[in-house]
Amino acid sequence: MIKKAIVAAGVAGFILIHLTAPPEGLTQEAWRAIAVFLLALSLWSTTALPLAVTSLLTLALLPICGVLPSSKAFALFGNRSVFFILGAFILAAAMMKTGLSRRLALFLLHRFDRSPNILLLGIMLSAAFLSCWMPEHAVAAMMFPLVLEIAHSLDLKPLKTAYGKSLFLSMAWGAIIGGVATFLGGARNPLAVGMLQETYGQTIGFFEWMKAVVPVVVVMLGVGHVLLRVFFPLDVKDVSGARRELGQALADTGAMSATEKKVGLVMLLTISAWIFISRSVGLAEIGILAAVLLFVIKAVTWKDVEGYVNWGVILMYGGAIALGEALAETQAAAWFAQVVVAQIHLSPLAVVALISALTLLLTEAISNAAAVAIMLPLGFGLGETLHINPALMVFMVAVPSGLAFVLPIGTPPNAIAFSSGYYRVEDVIKPGIIMVIISWLLFNLAVRYYWPLIGLTLWVKL
Repeated sequence: MIKKAIVAAGVAGFILIHLTAPPEGLTQEAWRAIAVFLLALSLWSTTALPLAVTSLLTLALLPICGVLPSSKAFALFGNRSVFFILGAFILAAAMMKTGLSRRLALFLLHRFDRSPNILLLGIMLSAAFLSCWMPEHAVAAMMFPLVLEIAHSLDLKPLKTAYGKSLFLSMAWGAIIGGVATFLGGARNPLAVGMLQETYGQTIGFFEWMKAVVPVVVVMLGVGHVLLRVFFPLDVKDVSGARRELGQALADTGAMSATEKKVGLVMLLTISAWIFISRSVGLAEIGILAAVLLFVIKAVTWKDVEGYVNWGVILMYGGAIALGEALAETQAAAWFAQVVVAQIHLSPLAVVALISALTLLLTEAISNAAAVAIMLPLGFGLGETLHINPALMVFMVAVPSGLAFVLPIGTPPNAIAFSSGYYRVEDVIKPGIIMVIISWLLFNLAVRYYWPLIGLTLWVKL
């Protein structure tokens, strides 16, 4: 009922705006851009239509409503970030198809199976490390059966043991935290960088992103592990059963195949290129060349790729980038930001804190990609009014949009972990909320004290 009301409000707002004159200081194009945004907001937030379908609708409405010409609206779908995402998906598909990702997960887990506490830490760190190089939902899906085997080997009963709950939450939280560390853990990060590039002509390099986020991620992993230990005290003393299961599973994988070695080499070369030469060559170009190379060396077939690549995500991001550009080019976002600033009189630091907090709240209820599509244009508008560095605003929206620690609907790793049946939603509400608050504090402390040291300043004259 609530979802229907939200959609009805979005449709009503869309129609009403088209029937009324724009407010003073706003052009007709900007007014109609806001109409499209309100409609997309209602559909993205309720998933009344699939996210990708809403984005396709947005692409069609922008020229129909006279916001952008057709040639520009549809050209924005070809943003280089969309192709970076495609290349990253193909690389992840190759790792999963060949079994390289599972081998790596088993190798990492087997190094942390000496005690219950170390095993929990190992699951979190393994999920986090893998999510730096693969989509976090793929990591959670891949690790889920491994963690389930560990739970069965220890004879843990669903809902009965604290250790069983913490096993699956360690997997989910590790994937979530690691997923914000690079561009590969979640496509929302390249989406945000793509919107930055289309709006301001600026970009953020692969290494620059890691330099800004990885130190904060390391602290978050430590905090997450401590929180799970506090809320779910160890009630298992011996993990020898899990050690045997992991050892046997690792032995069953056998020696690395030639194809696994090829894929591993391509991944190493690609990551090195992203870190060292992406500024001159381009992230998307490197990703696409790497994907083509996988076909050249016959590591994957097109059929393999079709099964692993989330084409809906790619469609969704094309529409989101186009809508963000429309709000920026027509000055709709800037007008809205000026109205807000005039009402509440916030300082730049307070605006950054508010945007990151709203994003954290929003991402618990809707797709993190949709959260970026909704919040970043507003953030850019507020940033222009207060002369806030738009690159910093990208971090303060994209990173919090991936940090949903509470509800299963917030992010795929949560949903996958919850499907195990080992914990209830109420079990994770208190630790999850505390983790969200600490994450918000960490990133706002980074804005104030750490990021200026690496050249990421708050203020800039636009």
